Order: sequence, then structure tokens, then C-alpha cells
Amino acid sequence: MIDPEIRRFHELVASASRIVFFTGAGISTDSGIPDFRSPGGVWDRFKPIDFGDFMASEEARIEAWRRKFETDKSIRRAKPNIAHTVIADLTDKKKGSCVITQNIDGLHQASGVRGDRVIELHGNTTYAKCLRCQTRYALDPIRKAFEKSGRAPVCECGGYIKTATISFGQAMPEAEMARAEDETRSCDLFIAIGSSLVVQPAAGFLAFAKHHGAKLAILNRDPTEFDRIADLTLHREIGPVMASLAQGRAALENAEEP
Repeated sequence: MIDPEIRRFHELVASASRIVFFTGAGISTDSGIPDFRSPGGVWDRFKPIDFGDFMASEEARIEAWRRKFETDKSIRRAKPNIAHTVIADLTDKKKGSCVITQNIDGLHQASGVRGDRVIELHGNTTYAKCLRCQTRYALDPIRKAFEKSGRAPVCECGGYIKTATISFGQAMPEAEMARAEDETRSCDLFIAIGSSLVVQPAAGFLAFAKHHGAKLAILNRDPTEFDRIADLTLHREIGPVMASLAQGRAALENAEEP
């Protein structure tokens, strides 16, 4: 007999016509990327470098790039897991309208979600940008130059080059926030997956979705402060729940075949 909570999750997805997926670090742990807040994670080992310090200090810029390359191995070898691929499948079949993500690992795009359907609220760590002219840079040449010189990279225009992520003290990206708000306003089901939902203003999208009439489902191992307003909360491991969703859809499609 199917678990009642899992059945309810399947029913919510089946009845929805426009789903927004909101994802946090928990969705990528099965891909080998540690949660920043977990013991042994980046924030447990390093005090975050404020954006103001990055801009003001060559020493801070060098330290930021040193940390980047030291912690980059897990992201470079990571592959999408079942949760990523199920979301990609639903988005490809037009059930999912978009993915709003707090993650910076690029795994949603790697799983097959079109780039224009992924809204990255905290940027992307798989490439870099000049903070002045916005020129995009691949990381490998920067890594090689950094290992050789020990100097923080600088663009030809004179601007500082930084990973394309949003740092502490850096303004949230206005275009992405506006797009995320529009998508949230238009959805009929908002599914938050693998997020502690403590980072604002991003976490505010859940209340915004409910205010505009969407159903709200939360899939996260630990309780969150938004559980009280959710239509369904699943305090489960993400992989098995998302795998069950894929299996349920496959069974339904096979049953519908003549």
C-alpha cells in the first residue's frame, strides 16, 4: 500500500498544470556536494568573505579565489541525481514552468532543464564574470594563471573578476528576482525541495505563492518555519521521494497505452 503522504504528493503533481520548483542545497547532496551549513561544509570551515571586503582588498580577493579552487573539486565532479532528472522531465513535459534555485552548482542545467527555465538567485559558480564589464570567463584559464602567479584575476577593462555568484553583502540580482516573482505569481503548485528556507528574501516566495492561490509542498529532511502554511510537508530523503514520483508517472503512462 502506498504511503499516504507520497500518494498526496503524486496527486498534487498530477493535478497541477504549472509547477514552480524551488530548490536548495539539499537537492545536491546526493550528487556529492556538501550543504554549506552542514558540519564540515564551507561555512563551517571558513568565515564568508563579504562582497565589500572582496572589492576593497587584494588580499580578500586572493583568499576568495584560493577557497574557490580548494573547494571546487566536489562541484567539478558532481553529476545530476534522480531529483534533478525528475524535475527536468517534468519541465520538459511542460508540467514544470521553471526552477528557482538557491544553488550555484549548475546541476539543473546539466540535467536537461533549459537555461532560460532556470532562475539562479545566488548565481553560478561554474564560471566567472568581470564585475565591471560583465565579460564571462571560463574557470580553467583563471585557475592556471592563479596557480602560476598567486594573483587575483583582473579583466582587460581593469575590473575585478569574480565567480558568477552572489556573495554576502552583494545585492540580489534584480532581473532574476523579478522573474522569480512573476513565475511564482502564475503557478498553481509551488514545490520547495532541499531548502532550510531561512535565507531571505528568497524564502519569501513560499508565502507569496500561497497568497496568490498556489498549493505548497515542502520536501526537506528537517522541519522548516514554513511547514505550518504548506498543504503538504514531507520530512524525507529527497531521492526516494522524487524516484517514486518518476515511477508513478511511468506506471500511469504505461496504463494509458492502448
